Amino acid sequence: MTHLTTHILDATAGTPATGVAVALARLDGTPVAEGMTDADGRLALGPERLDDGDYALTFATGAYFRARGVASFHPIATVAFTVSGEAHLHVPLLLSPFAYSTYRGS
Repeated sequence: MTHLTTHILDATAGTPATGVAVALARLDGTPVAEGMTDADGRLALGPERLDDGDYALTFATGAYFRARGVASFHPIATVAFTVSGEAHLHVPLLLSPFAYSTYRGS
């Protein structure tokens, strides 16, 4: 069972990505939770604990850049991951208009 957080940094602006819509779902498409990043680009999402299994976070990156008047390539960024007994799982996203990267945070 896991608690999930995310943090998005806009690499081109050098600032947290605020107001990004994020959806959490099981890989079978079952929605779990959704929310928006705060002023620091952070979001705690979902129930206090996630059951073990495969999930995906979908970040509305295109809408974020459109709101800033910036052309971008990816309308969404989806990060799939497996939960397997962790007490806390942090999934950060480093974002630019034409690329993104992620890793398993701590």
